Parts: sequence; structure tokens; C-alpha cells
Amino acid sequence: MKVITIHHPHTFKSEEFPPLVIALGYFDGIHLGHQKVISSARQIADQKKWKSAVMTFDPHPSVVLSQNHKQIELITPLEEKKNLVEAMGIDYLFVVRFTSSFANLSPEEYVDQYLIGLNVHHVVAGFDFTFGKFGKGTMETLPIYSKGKFTCSTVEKLAINREEGEEKVSSTLTRQLLNNGDMKEVRRVLGRYYRTKGIVIHGEKRGRQIGFPTANIKLNSDYIIPKPGVYAVKIKVNGTWFNGVCNVGFKPTFKMKEDYSLTIEVHIINFDDSIYGEEVSIEWHLRIRDEKKFDGIDQLKQQIAKDTEETINYFENIVE
Repeated sequence: MKVITIHHPHTFKSEEFPPLVIALGYFDGIHLGHQKVISSARQIADQKKWKSAVMTFDPHPSVVLSQNHKQIELITPLEEKKNLVEAMGIDYLFVVRFTSSFANLSPEEYVDQYLIGLNVHHVVAGFDFTFGKFGKGTMETLPIYSKGKFTCSTVEKLAINREEGEEKVSSTLTRQLLNNGDMKEVRRVLGRYYRTKGIVIHGEKRGRQIGFPTANIKLNSDYIIPKPGVYAVKIKVNGTWFNGVCNVGFKPTFKMKEDYSLTIEVHIINFDDSIYGEEVSIEWHLRIRDEKKFDGIDQLKQQIAKDTEETINYFENIVE
């Protein structure tokens, strides 16, 4: 897959690209709805014997459009998104730098410069995709702006059945589920387990002192961190997956509230290597319980032993 970063205004000419079928969207999460859009683009490209492409934006439009320019936590940061799109067999990934000047393009200017101007012959997007200043361009108006240079397909809403009833598969739903720690439902929406990457850093070494050494993980991007608590996870170290118990929280047994800072620590089961500085992946499977404040070290050790046992049982009985 060829990754092309585009800065506005760009100088590309349409003849620099083969005929393209392009999927449009921010695609945070690459959830099942996004996968449907991207797969549709690839299928049409295969049928037409054209090349497939995905266009996404960086940073998240909210970073530029919101008044406070706050940092947005992501389900799939850009590097993760690149890997997932490439795994779907796409030929080109266009990463458009989302700036104020880009956001001010009219719908017609966006189509002229970023679709017709990149030799797009067919566009695929979700029913709720908007483009141009104030999001005034929609999938209903896109054919008007195409000037007959390309055709369009709209992918309708994808929904799943939940206890609350039918619900649209979306990044908003995925974020809500992550914030609730509902990793089983997250997997249903994403079509895979949620993963984060980070570096093993030095912590306070308390885990080793009480017989349960932990890898203290500093995430290497602005991932959404699941709700604080204890999780059954898999962790990839040097290419090998291990089972682990992950604590997301503030270690209230050891700290006063004024000293609280969120940490991610994984006790890797049956593992005792030194892995400081290694990049690891965490695959989030099951939230076991809330984080608790214990009366003493012995009570904490008993609970960690129970969590470890529950994690082992989970992975022994997991049905993929």
C-alpha cells in the first residue's frame, strides 16, 4: 500500500494517479461499518480493474474545528489505522492534513481538488459522510459536484442488536463501550479485540516486592484508555503473545488522592524477563472488576492471585 500525505493546497495532478475507487471518512476505529465502506471500494475497484484507495484526515477534525483545540483520544491512532487499512488490501492511503484552510474549502472546491484532482472515478462513503465548509456537502449532493467525472455509492447504516435494542455501529458507540469497559461489546463493534501499543517503562517496583511483577506501560499514542479496573489481557512481547492481568487505575492502596495519576500495569503470567524499553501490544479481552483500595498488602496479594486465576480460566475456556 502506498501512503501519501497531502498538505493543503496540494500540487498533485490527476494524471499522476491511476483511475481510483476511493473510500472517504475519518475512520476512527475501523469498526465493522468502516470495514463495509472500505471493502465496498475495494470490490468495485477489483470489478472495474482500477486501483482502490482510502482518504482519511489527520488530526481529528474536532481538534481544528473546536474552540478549545483539545487533544482527542483515538480508538485507532494514525499508525494503527495505516496497518488496518493495508491489511484490507487497499492500494493507496491518502492522509490529508486537516487544517483551518482545508476546512474552509467549499464542497465544490473539495471535490475539484481532492477527488477529480486525484483521478477518482468512483466514490464510496457512509450515508452520514459530509464534506466541505460546515459539512455542507453530503452524499446526496455529491453527484451534483462530480460534474459527471465520477460515480458514487452510499453505504447505508450498519446496526447490531444489543440489550437496549438495535444500535448503529459507530465510533461514538465504540468510545462509549470503551469508557464503560465493556470489552466484549467493543469486540462485536470492531470485529476484533481492542489493541493499544506502548513502551515498558520503570515504575515503582511494588509489584515485584509483593510477588507479582508488572510491566508499567506508557502508551505511545493518544489511545482511548478503557475504564479503570482490572482486565484479562494478552500482551505481545518480542513477537510472542502472553496472558496477563492488567490494572488500569490509580493504585489507591499505596497513594493518597492528591497523588493519583492513571497507570497501566500488566502482570504477565509465567513470565519473568526484563523488558524495559520494549514496545508491547495489549489486547483487551475482559473487564474482571473495579479497582479497589485494600487494607493491606496481604489482602491485595490475595486479590491479585484471584484475578490471575480468573484470567487463566478465561483464556483456557475462551471460544473464538
